[in-house]
Formats: sequence, structure tokens, C-alpha cells
Amino acid sequence: MSTRPSPRSSRAAKRPSPRRARRPASAQVVFEWLGRIEAEYRSAAITQETTLWLIQLGASPDLVRAGLRIVDDELVHAEMSRKVWEAAGATGVPKLDRESLGLGREHADLELDVATAIVKVFCLNETVAVPLFANLRKGATVPVARRALDRILKDEVRHRDFGWIALEWLLATPARDAVRDLTHAMLPAWLAELERSYGDELVGGTESVTDDERAWGLAPAREFAAILHRTIERDYTRRFAKLGIELGRGTQ
Repeated sequence: MSTRPSPRSSRAAKRPSPRRARRPASAQVVFEWLGRIEAEYRSAAITQETTLWLIQLGASPDLVRAGLRIVDDELVHAEMSRKVWEAAGATGVPKLDRESLGLGREHADLELDVATAIVKVFCLNETVAVPLFANLRKGATVPVARRALDRILKDEVRHRDFGWIALEWLLATPARDAVRDLTHAMLPAWLAELERSYGDELVGGTESVTDDERAWGLAPAREFAAILHRTIERDYTRRFAKLGIELGRGTQ
């Protein structure tokens, strides 16, 4: 038998190994994923407090259970984000801003504090998070980052829906007029706050990213801004209108 390799085996011998070298992680990658760890802990804490308030209001057990499930989701996201952070070369324990891990009462009526949290955190932030994470996931090729973004994106759809269901429930309670008036009045300010913080407090906020950084799940700030503006035009306006709330009404 000839020991000379066949043409097919020669080609196979020259084929590169399917294992690809991991893209190098920049300091910006480490910084962004650290921010995501903190953001996920913040979301878990805020959702936990909001869910407690829903319990105090006697909300549907199904709505309460949905909130508690989101708390666990956010902790899973924090765990997965930490794995990306460590894979990027970080060590130690992430430092969290404890003052931001929770909510404070602002109104005499608990229903209005719940409405504020539901609209700001879920109807606004979680709604834009769906296309936001879809964009980050699209460019992510580093496996640990891709796995984290796969899970986060899947969960964000349910988190978004929780917000709109909760707001609809609030608008069916005896406090509906006060909730609607508050939302009408505060939406412009809440949207302006979202736009101001878009590059800093939400995931990703760099002016530009390299191909390697995109592979780790980063995106430039201009893409985040474009996604927010599309969400305002195509999603927020339609969803609030269905609930009888005009997006452009109110004063900042």
C-alpha cells in the first residue's frame, strides 16, 4: 500500500485547526464588561425592590413571580459578565457602587413610585436593551462573550414585556389617573435622561471600537444613539399610544 497521501488528505493536512486564537482584549473591553457586571447587579437590586412594592400593592401573583424571575436572570447575567471580564484578563472582585443598588421613595403614593420604576427601568431601558444587545451580539465572536450576550438577549425580551404588562396593570388600578398623569408629565425628562446617559451608564459607550473589541461584544456610541432614536420612533411611540399616553406631552 502506498504511503503517499491522497489529494484529499493533503488538503486536510493543510487545513488550519478549527481552534481559533482568542481575540486580544483591550483595556476598554475590561472596562466595559466591568460596567456590565455592575449594571446587572443594579438591575437585580432594582427589580427586587420593585417586586416588593408590587407585593405591597397586592399585584397578581403571576406578575410578582415574573419580577422574581427577572431578579434571578440579572444575577445570571452578572455571573456570565464576570466570566467575560475575567477572560479578558481582569482579576480581583468587582467594586460596586452600593448607593446605586436600589430605589428610593419619591412619592406619597406607592403606586407612583412603582410606575416610575416600571416606566424608567422596564418600559424604557429594557425595551431599548433588546435591539441594543442584538447589535452587540451580532459582532461578538469571542465564545465567552457570545454566550453571555446570547443569554442576555433572550432574557431581555421577557424583561421588556414585563414592563409593559406591569404598566398596563397599573393603569387598571384605582390609581390609573395619577399614574397616567405622572407618565405624561415625566416621559420627556426620562427620555432626556436616557439620552444623556446612553454612552456612559448603558453597556458600551466608546467613541469607536476596533474589530477585536467588537468581537468581545463592544460597539461604538454612535450605534447606541441610533438604536435609541429608532426605538423612540418605532417602539416607544406605538406602545405608549396603545395605553393612551402621548410620548411628546409633558414638560421637563
